[in-house]
Amino acid sequence: MSSVPSEGITYAAAGVDTEAGDKAVELMKSAVARTHGPEVLGGVGAFAGLFDASALKAYDRPLLASSTDGVGTKIVIARALDVHDTIGQDLVAMVVDDIVVCGAKPLVMTDYIACGRVVPERIADIVRGIAEGCEMAGVALVGGETAEHPGVMEPDDYDVAGAAIGVVEASRLLGPERVRSGDVVVAMASSGLHSNGYSLVRRVVEHAGWSLSTAIPELGRTVGEELLEPTRIYSQLCVSLAESFEGLRAFSHVTGGGLAANLARVLPKGLAASVARDAWDLPAVFSVVQAAGAVPWNDLESTLNMGVGMVAVVDPAEADALIAASAAAGVPAWTLGTVGADAGLPTGPDVVRGAKGVDGGTVVMSGAYRAS
Repeated sequence: MSSVPSEGITYAAAGVDTEAGDKAVELMKSAVARTHGPEVLGGVGAFAGLFDASALKAYDRPLLASSTDGVGTKIVIARALDVHDTIGQDLVAMVVDDIVVCGAKPLVMTDYIACGRVVPERIADIVRGIAEGCEMAGVALVGGETAEHPGVMEPDDYDVAGAAIGVVEASRLLGPERVRSGDVVVAMASSGLHSNGYSLVRRVVEHAGWSLSTAIPELGRTVGEELLEPTRIYSQLCVSLAESFEGLRAFSHVTGGGLAANLARVLPKGLAASVARDAWDLPAVFSVVQAAGAVPWNDLESTLNMGVGMVAVVDPAEADALIAASAAAGVPAWTLGTVGADAGLPTGPDVVRGAKGVDGGTVVMSGAYRAS
Protein backbone atom coordinates (compact mmCIF):
# COMPACT_ATOMS: atom_id res chain seq x y z
CA MET A 1 0.00 0.00 0.00
CA SER A 2 1.42 3.40 -0.98
CA SER A 3 1.74 6.04 1.67
CA VAL A 4 -0.54 9.06 1.85
CA PRO A 5 1.23 12.38 1.13
CA SER A 6 1.66 14.55 4.21
CA GLU A 7 -0.59 17.21 2.67
CA GLY A 8 -3.26 14.60 1.87
CA ILE A 9 -4.52 13.36 -1.47
CA THR A 10 -5.57 16.25 -3.68
CA TYR A 11 -7.45 16.26 -6.98
CA ALA A 12 -4.21 17.33 -8.71
CA ALA A 13 -2.35 14.42 -7.11
CA ALA A 14 -5.07 12.12 -8.49
CA GLY A 15 -4.23 13.40 -11.97
CA VAL A 16 -6.78 16.16 -12.63
CA ASP A 17 -5.44 19.69 -13.08
CA THR A 18 -8.34 22.13 -12.85
CA GLU A 19 -6.01 25.11 -13.27
CA ALA A 20 -4.87 23.70 -16.63
CA GLY A 21 -8.51 23.37 -17.62
CA ASP A 22 -9.17 26.99 -16.72
CA LYS A 23 -6.15 28.09 -18.76
CA ALA A 24 -7.41 26.12 -21.76
CA VAL A 25 -10.76 27.94 -21.54
CA GLU A 26 -9.01 31.31 -21.49
CA LEU A 27 -6.95 30.37 -24.56
CA MET A 28 -10.01 29.32 -26.58
CA LYS A 29 -12.53 32.01 -25.54
CA SER A 30 -11.88 34.46 -28.37
CA ALA A 31 -12.14 31.76 -31.06
CA VAL A 32 -15.45 30.53 -29.65
CA ALA A 33 -16.80 34.07 -29.37
CA ARG A 34 -16.23 34.63 -33.09
CA THR A 35 -18.94 32.04 -33.84
CA HIS A 36 -21.52 33.98 -31.81
CA GLY A 37 -24.04 36.27 -33.42
CA PRO A 38 -26.67 38.31 -31.59
CA GLU A 39 -28.76 35.14 -31.13
CA VAL A 40 -26.23 33.71 -28.65
CA LEU A 41 -26.73 34.83 -25.06
CA GLY A 42 -24.42 34.54 -22.09
CA GLY A 43 -21.07 33.96 -23.75
CA VAL A 44 -18.50 31.36 -22.69
CA GLY A 45 -18.58 29.69 -19.28
CA ALA A 46 -22.28 29.32 -18.53
CA PHE A 47 -23.73 25.97 -17.49
CA ALA A 48 -25.84 25.88 -20.66
CA GLY A 49 -25.52 27.62 -24.01
CA LEU A 50 -28.42 29.92 -24.81
CA PHE A 51 -29.64 30.64 -28.32
CA ASP A 52 -32.48 33.03 -29.14
CA ALA A 53 -34.86 30.98 -31.29
CA SER A 54 -37.30 33.81 -31.97
CA ALA A 55 -36.67 33.45 -35.71
CA LEU A 56 -38.44 30.09 -35.59
CA LYS A 57 -41.72 31.96 -35.10
CA ALA A 58 -41.60 32.71 -38.82
CA TYR A 59 -41.81 29.00 -39.63
CA ASP A 60 -45.21 27.44 -40.21
CA ARG A 61 -44.01 24.09 -38.88
CA PRO A 62 -40.37 24.14 -37.80
CA LEU A 63 -38.72 20.73 -37.54
CA LEU A 64 -35.59 20.41 -35.41
CA ALA A 65 -32.81 18.24 -36.83
CA SER A 66 -30.04 16.89 -34.63
CA SER A 67 -26.82 14.96 -35.20
CA THR A 68 -23.82 13.76 -33.22
CA ASP A 69 -20.53 12.29 -34.37
CA GLY A 70 -16.76 12.12 -33.90
CA VAL A 71 -13.79 11.82 -36.25
CA GLY A 72 -12.83 8.20 -35.73
CA THR A 73 -9.23 7.04 -35.85
CA LYS A 74 -8.11 10.04 -37.90
CA ILE A 75 -7.37 11.46 -34.48
CA VAL A 76 -4.39 9.07 -34.26
CA ILE A 77 -2.78 10.98 -37.14
CA ALA A 78 -3.33 14.33 -35.44
CA ARG A 79 -1.77 13.08 -32.23
CA ALA A 80 1.21 11.53 -34.04
CA LEU A 81 1.94 14.75 -35.95
CA ASP A 82 1.18 16.96 -32.94
CA VAL A 83 -1.14 19.01 -35.15
CA HIS A 84 -4.46 19.51 -33.40
CA ASP A 85 -6.30 22.42 -35.04
CA THR A 86 -7.48 20.68 -38.23
CA ILE A 87 -9.27 17.88 -36.39
CA GLY A 88 -11.84 20.46 -35.26
CA GLN A 89 -12.90 21.19 -38.82
CA ASP A 90 -13.29 17.44 -39.34
CA LEU A 91 -15.58 17.25 -36.33
CA VAL A 92 -17.80 20.11 -37.47
CA ALA A 93 -18.08 18.67 -40.97
CA MET A 94 -19.05 15.22 -39.73
CA VAL A 95 -21.84 16.67 -37.59
CA VAL A 96 -23.36 19.58 -39.51
CA ASP A 97 -23.18 17.98 -42.93
CA ASP A 98 -25.43 15.20 -41.68
CA ILE A 99 -27.97 17.82 -40.62
CA VAL A 100 -28.12 19.61 -43.98
CA VAL A 101 -28.98 16.37 -45.78
CA CYS A 102 -32.65 16.91 -44.88
CA GLY A 103 -32.49 20.57 -45.89
CA ALA A 104 -32.06 21.86 -42.33
CA LYS A 105 -29.99 24.92 -41.50
CA PRO A 106 -27.55 24.18 -38.62
CA LEU A 107 -28.00 26.61 -35.73
CA VAL A 108 -25.89 25.56 -32.74
CA MET A 109 -23.16 23.08 -31.93
CA THR A 110 -21.50 21.76 -28.78
CA ASP A 111 -18.30 19.76 -28.38
CA TYR A 112 -16.84 17.23 -25.95
CA ILE A 113 -13.15 16.48 -25.49
CA ALA A 114 -11.95 13.59 -23.33
CA CYS A 115 -8.25 13.41 -22.57
CA GLY A 116 -5.77 11.72 -20.29
CA ARG A 117 -4.18 15.01 -19.32
CA VAL A 118 -5.19 18.60 -20.04
CA VAL A 119 -2.49 20.39 -21.99
CA PRO A 120 -4.03 23.87 -22.28
CA GLU A 121 -2.39 24.75 -25.58
CA ARG A 122 -3.45 21.45 -27.17
CA ILE A 123 -7.04 21.74 -25.99
CA ALA A 124 -7.15 25.34 -27.19
CA ASP A 125 -5.86 24.27 -30.62
CA ILE A 126 -8.58 21.64 -30.89
CA VAL A 127 -11.32 24.08 -29.91
CA ARG A 128 -9.94 26.81 -32.17
CA GLY A 129 -10.25 24.33 -35.03
CA ILE A 130 -13.82 23.53 -34.03
CA ALA A 131 -14.62 27.24 -33.85
CA GLU A 132 -13.10 27.88 -37.28
CA GLY A 133 -15.16 25.00 -38.66
CA CYS A 134 -18.28 26.47 -37.08
CA GLU A 135 -17.55 29.81 -38.77
CA MET A 136 -17.26 28.00 -42.13
CA ALA A 137 -20.54 26.21 -41.43
CA GLY A 138 -22.39 29.29 -40.21
CA VAL A 139 -23.20 27.68 -36.87
CA ALA A 140 -22.72 29.00 -33.33
CA LEU A 141 -20.48 27.05 -30.95
CA VAL A 142 -22.53 27.52 -27.80
CA GLY A 143 -20.98 25.09 -25.35
CA GLY A 144 -18.56 22.30 -24.70
CA GLU A 145 -16.85 20.14 -22.13
CA THR A 146 -13.27 19.03 -21.56
CA ALA A 147 -12.96 15.98 -19.33
CA GLU A 148 -9.67 14.76 -17.89
CA HIS A 149 -9.57 10.97 -17.42
CA PRO A 150 -6.29 9.97 -15.75
CA GLY A 151 -5.91 6.23 -15.36
CA VAL A 152 -8.49 5.62 -18.08
CA MET A 153 -6.66 7.30 -20.97
CA GLU A 154 -2.92 7.70 -21.50
CA PRO A 155 -1.65 11.23 -20.73
CA ASP A 156 -1.40 12.31 -24.38
CA ASP A 157 -4.55 10.50 -25.57
CA TYR A 158 -7.69 12.42 -26.43
CA ASP A 159 -10.90 11.99 -28.37
CA VAL A 160 -13.48 14.48 -29.60
CA ALA A 161 -17.21 14.38 -30.25
CA GLY A 162 -19.79 16.96 -31.16
CA ALA A 163 -23.52 17.50 -31.51
CA ALA A 164 -25.57 20.07 -33.38
CA ILE A 165 -29.16 21.16 -33.89
CA GLY A 166 -30.68 22.71 -36.98
CA VAL A 167 -34.12 23.63 -38.29
CA VAL A 168 -36.09 23.08 -41.48
CA GLU A 169 -39.57 24.10 -42.55
CA ALA A 170 -41.65 20.91 -42.76
CA SER A 171 -42.82 21.71 -46.28
CA ARG A 172 -39.17 22.06 -47.39
CA LEU A 173 -37.96 18.79 -45.86
CA LEU A 174 -35.72 16.90 -48.28
CA GLY A 175 -35.61 13.13 -48.50
CA PRO A 176 -36.70 9.96 -50.29
CA GLU A 177 -40.34 11.03 -50.53
CA ARG A 178 -39.33 13.76 -53.00
CA VAL A 179 -37.21 11.60 -55.32
CA ARG A 180 -38.71 10.78 -58.73
CA SER A 181 -37.78 8.50 -61.62
CA GLY A 182 -35.73 10.53 -64.10
CA ASP A 183 -34.01 12.65 -61.44
CA VAL A 184 -30.31 13.35 -61.86
CA VAL A 185 -27.68 12.35 -59.31
CA VAL A 186 -25.01 15.05 -58.85
CA ALA A 187 -21.67 14.54 -57.12
CA MET A 188 -19.95 17.24 -55.07
CA ALA A 189 -16.20 16.73 -54.68
CA SER A 190 -14.56 15.73 -51.43
CA SER A 191 -11.36 17.35 -50.19
CA GLY A 192 -9.71 13.95 -49.75
CA LEU A 193 -10.29 11.04 -47.40
CA HIS A 194 -12.43 13.16 -45.06
CA SER A 195 -12.88 11.33 -41.72
CA ASN A 196 -13.88 7.77 -42.53
CA GLY A 197 -11.96 4.59 -43.25
CA TYR A 198 -8.82 5.53 -41.35
CA SER A 199 -8.50 2.10 -39.77
CA LEU A 200 -8.08 0.71 -43.29
CA VAL A 201 -5.82 3.54 -44.42
CA ARG A 202 -3.56 3.32 -41.37
CA ARG A 203 -3.22 -0.44 -41.90
CA VAL A 204 -2.20 0.19 -45.53
CA VAL A 205 0.37 2.78 -44.43
CA GLU A 206 1.81 0.29 -41.95
CA HIS A 207 1.87 -2.48 -44.58
CA ALA A 208 3.67 -0.20 -47.07
CA GLY A 209 6.33 0.64 -44.50
CA TRP A 210 5.66 4.35 -44.78
CA SER A 211 6.06 6.88 -42.00
CA LEU A 212 3.90 9.99 -41.82
CA SER A 213 6.87 11.97 -43.16
CA THR A 214 7.24 9.76 -46.27
CA ALA A 215 6.80 11.84 -49.43
CA ILE A 216 4.50 10.25 -52.03
CA PRO A 217 5.14 11.62 -55.54
CA GLU A 218 1.61 10.89 -56.75
CA LEU A 219 0.23 13.00 -53.89
CA GLY A 220 2.78 15.81 -54.10
CA ARG A 221 3.16 15.82 -50.33
CA THR A 222 3.84 13.57 -47.35
CA VAL A 223 1.62 10.79 -46.08
CA GLY A 224 0.85 12.76 -42.92
CA GLU A 225 -0.11 15.91 -44.81
CA GLU A 226 -2.49 13.95 -47.03
CA LEU A 227 -4.08 12.03 -44.18
CA LEU A 228 -4.63 15.17 -42.11
CA GLU A 229 -6.33 17.12 -44.94
CA PRO A 230 -9.47 18.59 -43.31
CA THR A 231 -12.94 17.36 -44.25
CA ARG A 232 -14.81 19.70 -46.58
CA ILE A 233 -17.75 21.48 -44.95
CA TYR A 234 -20.77 21.63 -47.28
CA SER A 235 -23.42 23.05 -44.98
CA GLN A 236 -23.65 26.66 -46.16
CA LEU A 237 -23.55 25.58 -49.80
CA CYS A 238 -26.23 22.93 -49.26
CA VAL A 239 -28.49 25.32 -47.38
CA SER A 240 -28.13 27.82 -50.22
CA LEU A 241 -28.90 25.16 -52.84
CA ALA A 242 -31.96 24.00 -50.89
CA GLU A 243 -33.25 27.57 -50.82
CA SER A 244 -32.53 28.20 -54.52
CA PHE A 245 -33.64 25.02 -56.29
CA GLU A 246 -37.26 23.91 -56.06
CA GLY A 247 -36.33 20.70 -57.86
CA LEU A 248 -33.78 19.62 -55.27
CA ARG A 249 -35.00 16.30 -53.87
CA ALA A 250 -32.38 15.03 -51.46
CA PHE A 251 -28.77 15.21 -50.31
CA SER A 252 -26.58 12.34 -49.17
CA HIS A 253 -23.48 12.88 -47.01
CA VAL A 254 -20.92 10.27 -48.09
CA THR A 255 -19.38 8.98 -44.86
CA GLY A 256 -18.91 5.46 -43.45
CA GLY A 257 -20.15 2.86 -45.91
CA GLY A 258 -19.12 4.79 -48.99
CA LEU A 259 -21.01 6.34 -51.87
CA ALA A 260 -23.48 3.59 -52.77
CA ALA A 261 -24.63 2.77 -49.25
CA ASN A 262 -25.19 6.39 -48.28
CA LEU A 263 -26.96 7.30 -51.52
CA ALA A 264 -29.29 4.29 -51.10
CA ARG A 265 -30.43 5.74 -47.76
CA VAL A 266 -32.06 8.75 -49.45
CA LEU A 267 -33.80 6.87 -52.26
CA PRO A 268 -37.30 5.44 -51.95
CA LYS A 269 -37.94 1.74 -52.19
CA GLY A 270 -38.68 0.81 -55.79
CA LEU A 271 -36.27 3.30 -57.36
CA ALA A 272 -32.61 2.80 -58.25
CA ALA A 273 -29.78 5.21 -58.98
CA SER A 274 -27.32 4.18 -61.68
CA VAL A 275 -23.84 5.52 -60.94
CA ALA A 276 -21.03 5.40 -63.50
CA ARG A 277 -17.62 4.97 -61.90
CA ASP A 278 -15.94 6.61 -64.89
CA ALA A 279 -17.97 9.82 -64.48
CA TRP A 280 -15.05 11.46 -62.66
CA ASP A 281 -11.28 11.27 -62.28
CA LEU A 282 -10.48 9.31 -59.13
CA PRO A 283 -8.29 11.50 -56.86
CA ALA A 284 -4.77 10.12 -56.47
CA VAL A 285 -5.03 9.32 -52.74
CA PHE A 286 -7.58 6.58 -53.39
CA SER A 287 -5.49 4.93 -56.11
CA VAL A 288 -2.41 5.16 -53.89
CA VAL A 289 -4.19 3.46 -50.97
CA GLN A 290 -5.61 0.77 -53.24
CA ALA A 291 -2.27 -0.05 -54.86
CA ALA A 292 -0.20 0.08 -51.67
CA GLY A 293 -2.49 -2.37 -49.87
CA ALA A 294 -3.81 -4.36 -52.85
CA VAL A 295 -7.22 -3.39 -51.45
CA PRO A 296 -10.10 -4.94 -53.43
CA TRP A 297 -11.87 -2.16 -55.29
CA ASN A 298 -15.30 -3.04 -53.92
CA ASP A 299 -13.91 -2.97 -50.38
CA LEU A 300 -12.27 0.39 -51.06
CA GLU A 301 -15.47 1.98 -52.34
CA SER A 302 -17.56 0.61 -49.49
CA THR A 303 -15.14 2.22 -47.02
CA LEU A 304 -13.89 5.49 -48.54
CA ASN A 305 -15.69 8.33 -50.31
CA MET A 306 -13.71 7.91 -53.58
CA GLY A 307 -13.69 11.67 -54.17
CA VAL A 308 -17.41 12.30 -53.64
CA GLY A 309 -18.24 13.94 -50.30
CA MET A 310 -21.84 14.99 -50.87
CA VAL A 311 -24.48 13.96 -53.39
CA ALA A 312 -27.55 15.86 -54.55
CA VAL A 313 -30.58 14.33 -56.25
CA VAL A 314 -32.30 16.94 -58.40
CA ASP A 315 -34.91 17.44 -61.10
CA PRO A 316 -33.17 17.07 -64.50
CA ALA A 317 -34.31 20.56 -65.50
CA GLU A 318 -32.20 22.07 -62.72
CA ALA A 319 -29.19 19.73 -62.70
CA ASP A 320 -26.89 21.89 -64.82
CA ALA A 321 -27.70 25.03 -62.85
CA LEU A 322 -27.08 23.26 -59.55
CA ILE A 323 -23.71 21.97 -60.80
CA ALA A 324 -22.79 25.50 -61.86
CA ALA A 325 -23.86 26.94 -58.49
CA SER A 326 -21.72 24.41 -56.63
CA ALA A 327 -18.71 25.16 -58.82
CA ALA A 328 -19.21 28.89 -58.32
CA ALA A 329 -19.03 28.27 -54.55
CA GLY A 330 -15.68 26.52 -54.99
CA VAL A 331 -16.92 22.91 -54.88
CA PRO A 332 -16.50 21.00 -58.15
CA ALA A 333 -19.64 19.07 -59.09
CA TRP A 334 -20.66 16.76 -61.91
CA THR A 335 -23.37 14.34 -63.04
CA LEU A 336 -23.01 10.86 -61.54
CA GLY A 337 -26.04 9.18 -63.07
CA THR A 338 -29.81 9.04 -63.03
CA VAL A 339 -32.68 7.57 -61.04
CA GLY A 340 -35.01 5.00 -62.55
CA ALA A 341 -37.10 1.97 -61.67
CA ASP A 342 -35.44 -0.73 -59.58
CA ALA A 343 -34.84 -3.61 -61.99
CA GLY A 344 -34.62 -6.10 -59.13
CA LEU A 345 -30.97 -6.99 -59.69
CA PRO A 346 -29.55 -9.26 -56.98
CA THR A 347 -27.64 -7.47 -54.24
CA GLY A 348 -23.89 -7.82 -54.60
CA PRO A 349 -20.67 -5.79 -54.73
CA ASP A 350 -22.07 -3.57 -57.49
CA VAL A 351 -25.67 -3.41 -56.25
CA VAL A 352 -26.56 -1.92 -52.87
CA ARG A 353 -30.19 -2.03 -51.74
CA GLY A 354 -30.97 -0.07 -48.58
CA ALA A 355 -28.30 0.52 -45.94
CA LYS A 356 -27.74 1.26 -42.26
CA GLY A 357 -31.16 0.04 -41.22
CA VAL A 358 -32.99 1.99 -43.93
CA ASP A 359 -35.26 -0.09 -46.18
CA GLY A 360 -34.65 2.30 -49.02
CA GLY A 361 -33.78 2.37 -52.68
CA THR A 362 -31.04 0.77 -54.73
CA VAL A 363 -27.73 1.99 -56.13
CA VAL A 364 -26.14 0.22 -59.09
CA MET A 365 -22.45 0.95 -59.64
CA SER A 366 -21.12 0.32 -63.16
CA GLY A 367 -17.87 0.60 -65.08
CA ALA A 368 -14.35 1.10 -63.77
CA TYR A 369 -12.71 4.05 -62.03
CA ARG A 370 -10.70 6.47 -64.12
CA ALA A 371 -7.35 7.47 -62.63
CA SER A 372 -6.56 11.19 -62.38
